[in-house]
Amino acid sequence: MDTNTAQKFEFKAEMRQLLHLIVNSLYTNPEVFLRELISNSSDAINKVRYKELSGEEVLNPELLAQISIHVDDKNHTFSIEDTGIGMTFEDLTERLGTVASSGTMDFIKQLKESKGAIDGHMIGQFGVGFYSAFMVTDRITVETRHAAPGSQAYSWTSDGQGTYEITESERQNRGTKITFTFKEDHKEFASDWKIKSLIRKYSNFVDYSIKVNDEDINKKTAIWHKRKNDITPEELKEFYQFVSGDYNDYLDFLHLSIEGRVNFKALLFVPKRAKMDFYRNADFKSPQLYSNKVFVMEDCRELLPEYLRFIEGVVDSEDLPLNVSREVTQASPAMNKIREVLVGKILGLIETWNQSDSEKYTSFLKEFGALFKSGLTSDYTNRDRITELIRFHSTKTDSTDERAPEPEFEDVTDKAEGEQSGSESDKPKVEHSMVSFKEYTERMQPGQKEIYFITGESLKEVRRDPKLEYFNKKGMEVLLLVEPIDAFTIPSLMKYKDFAITNVASAEIDEKEKVEGAISKKALNKLADVFKAVSGGKLEEVKESRKLVESAVTLTSKQPGLDANMERMMRMMNQPTGVGPTILEVNTAHPLIHNLARLQGEGDEKTVTMVARQLYEGARLLYGDLDSPADFVRNMADTFREITDAKSDQAG
Repeated sequence: MDTNTAQKFEFKAEMRQLLHLIVNSLYTNPEVFLRELISNSSDAINKVRYKELSGEEVLNPELLAQISIHVDDKNHTFSIEDTGIGMTFEDLTERLGTVASSGTMDFIKQLKESKGAIDGHMIGQFGVGFYSAFMVTDRITVETRHAAPGSQAYSWTSDGQGTYEITESERQNRGTKITFTFKEDHKEFASDWKIKSLIRKYSNFVDYSIKVNDEDINKKTAIWHKRKNDITPEELKEFYQFVSGDYNDYLDFLHLSIEGRVNFKALLFVPKRAKMDFYRNADFKSPQLYSNKVFVMEDCRELLPEYLRFIEGVVDSEDLPLNVSREVTQASPAMNKIREVLVGKILGLIETWNQSDSEKYTSFLKEFGALFKSGLTSDYTNRDRITELIRFHSTKTDSTDERAPEPEFEDVTDKAEGEQSGSESDKPKVEHSMVSFKEYTERMQPGQKEIYFITGESLKEVRRDPKLEYFNKKGMEVLLLVEPIDAFTIPSLMKYKDFAITNVASAEIDEKEKVEGAISKKALNKLADVFKAVSGGKLEEVKESRKLVESAVTLTSKQPGLDANMERMMRMMNQPTGVGPTILEVNTAHPLIHNLARLQGEGDEKTVTMVARQLYEGARLLYGDLDSPADFVRNMADTFREITDAKSDQAG
């Protein structure tokens, strides 16, 4: 080739379509051009290193493996140069002049169909990452020399309009240098601080030194690629702070190196404390996704289910493409396998705490136990494991806290490391202040066949609920569910092993058990008419209660499994059940009920009606169904006045 003569070539038809769309479209994320170019440079250095390790002779063996970037804020110019394998004449025509991927036509189709702003993350998904530079420039020059000794250097130039030119170059060293001037509307990328920030965002863990205007930028090491025993506590703490933005200590970590049907490495952390807005922020963050140490996605939600969203860290897989969209991750078999392994390992870590580290397990339950329970209704594959790990307050715990086949994969995490969580193996067996289903069933009363629970807004509230009186009297433990999530997750279980899980509100008590000291059935029927009258027709049934011991009355719903707290939750979500409490249970042995029966027999309907109204509205207050507490207090004062007036008249 004549050194001074440029050869002009036309892009293939598919490439012309692609370039036309790239040059003439609006992009929502043009900054990814830098990530693509750095990734290409890193790959080029990998290839020349492989040749050197294989014993092949290469040009300029003395060159350091590095990537150099220069930007000129005044002239808006940019260049990136690597000491990689470089390109031959054939590489320039075949790799830069034609479609390199069979999927590029699919990419072109997506670009056409979008008819508007195009997400720059799509670039490179189909093997066209180099062309992302045309998002920010009108003309690109590539100077390159292949690593083979005696190779010829070339210069490739194109404006992306359909043709490109190749000339011989005087470049002396192997590698590739890409140069261009930024478009006017993208000149902000000519600032070295902007380029540095993008490198720290996308390419901070690339293996090779990246210099910007001769300054080293990527000083971080991809410590998840190290052996666990080679990572210092200081490095772990620094990396946790970097990836999470949390400057407290982490609770525990997982260091994974998995090989098999899918290959990946991961470094995951469980925070010691939930962030202040953790339970209020629906836009949660998931672990970061890398591909061969190159950043791909900030919060890859497909990596973990929502009930494990407290996990911070990174996952790095060579089995995923560098540019991977949400749609690709959702449909990726590799992603599904990675997710399956990660979930299993995280559950295994929590199980380890449960068995041997009381402090960590208790801390985890306090901070993330409520979220973790939500896995019961979303992860049916691991539902049994989650069920064994959740804990509850109960009527027999003293806590006063108000809230609270063959394996498909080989884990090649260092075998000498001990337990993957780093926990000491000689820690004492865990003793929890809350109770598990297993512990509950082991201390059930003889003949008890159900696990009982009650829901409410706080421990203080539920411990005083009248519905517990019968169970307390019989010595039967009741789980106290005070987390909002409990109202939806625990009833969905239905059973634990052979034991039904039953709300005390709908528990069936032995009807044959006689209520000692009860008023007559006739007297109860007469009082029932009064209760129904004062309810304004809301009560459908008034019946003798076998659950009440100390209280006079309580309200329940006719719908099985629906209690006051569930109805309260549904109202908060603007989904009222329309059912409400329609059954009044009466403690027929209570002294006040005896007094009402006596007064009714004496014909004092006025007093009976006033007291019955107060009892009914008091029960509604406890149920959370009272429309006006102020009216309740006013009626109570009127009742007391009437009674005391009568007493005064009698005394007079």
